[in-house]
Amino acid sequence: MPVELLDQPTTTSRPVYLVAHNQQAASGLDQSVLNWMAANDFTGAAGSSLMVPGDNGAIVAAVLGTGDRKIGLASGALAKLLPEGDWHLASTPGDTDQAALGLVLGGYAFTRYGKKPGRSLRLSVLGADTAKARRIADGVFLARDLVNTPTNDMGPNELEKAVRDLASVHGAAITVTTGDDLLAKNFPMIHAVGRASADAPRLIDMTWGPQSAPKVTLVGKGVCFDTGGLDIKPPSGMLLMKKDMGGAANVLGLASMIMAARFNVRLRVLIPAVENSISANAFRPGDILTSRKGITVEIGNTDAEGRLVLADALALADDEKPELLIDMATLTGAARVALGPDLPPFYTDDDELAGQIAAASVAVEDPLWRMPLWSPYDAKLNSKIADINNVTTDGFAGSITAALFLRRFVEQTTAWAHFDIMAWNPEPRPHGPFGGEAQGIRALERIISSRYA
Repeated sequence: MPVELLDQPTTTSRPVYLVAHNQQAASGLDQSVLNWMAANDFTGAAGSSLMVPGDNGAIVAAVLGTGDRKIGLASGALAKLLPEGDWHLASTPGDTDQAALGLVLGGYAFTRYGKKPGRSLRLSVLGADTAKARRIADGVFLARDLVNTPTNDMGPNELEKAVRDLASVHGAAITVTTGDDLLAKNFPMIHAVGRASADAPRLIDMTWGPQSAPKVTLVGKGVCFDTGGLDIKPPSGMLLMKKDMGGAANVLGLASMIMAARFNVRLRVLIPAVENSISANAFRPGDILTSRKGITVEIGNTDAEGRLVLADALALADDEKPELLIDMATLTGAARVALGPDLPPFYTDDDELAGQIAAASVAVEDPLWRMPLWSPYDAKLNSKIADINNVTTDGFAGSITAALFLRRFVEQTTAWAHFDIMAWNPEPRPHGPFGGEAQGIRALERIISSRYA
């Protein structure tokens, strides 16, 4: 990691002072530092920073403005601001664990294709659980790396390898059902969506933990590229489609956190990995597909393929009746229209689980917002010739109706939640650069930790 967390300051470590907005005098800093802040009109505005020189001109300290809030993940700005070397937070940051995590997350750089790594820093935050910060950051970085990798290096084959690599690190078991074996084992919609690609469709199934432990199952949409199929997207709509496997990337990041912490769970991760391509054997608008669950689905649009592959995987997951079932997917543009890129909606009929998700979201600064599984909209998915259509005809409530579609495939599991994420930062922020992002998994890690640690 470009930012290394230390448990204690070193002998050469320089201090970083946190100053709230217009609280310079109350900060307790040395008068020389206060004078330097005044000379530079530093007011402690959120995100502002100031380097403090010594007598010889070398930087001996730094000041970061926190505005009217606790520092939290905004500490990530230091990873880009501080000169290389050893540093320590000399001010109490409130939630020390969040401050430490922000420092590490802010140092992320995706370097696979030649981008220079971030500056090398060593930082200490007294009182922080540095091991936990590293474990959470590892999961976030895994998700970011997978999303940032273009499809020529992250197709279904490579996504399978990424799961195998993660399984190998933690001693998890993995089985993969590929190509026509999907039909033999009753995953017809995964097969239909991915059969037009030269890279065969597959269902990746990873398990870890004692069989007697509470079952936690994660399902992630692994559409490694989405052309839209025969309902082809315009060129602008394909530019970010390498991130259409962001649901898979995020559940793998969460799985990494869970396994590294060795929570007392029987973890199962299901990833339908496909590429929605165009070829002579591509599935078509108007086709009727029979799902694993036996529900027949009329294809109103081949560009609504994510819910199809998730449906087969969710039906399999539901057979085990896990205590907690989570699915994550870059499923709809409607979710972005409703809530923007930074605030993913989630859906669940379990009010207790919804409350836990909302509380965890706030606690770890991982924004999430509950949206309704509004049953009256179920009728919008009606088909004249099949049990259900994969899209509506009026275009309204697209994220809600997608969630309602998925709900039909989860009947036995009570604690189920669906997350419609973007998995992408359209603009840089203190704790993450432009590009692939982990969304929701830090909040979910907190819930799973509180239940099963």
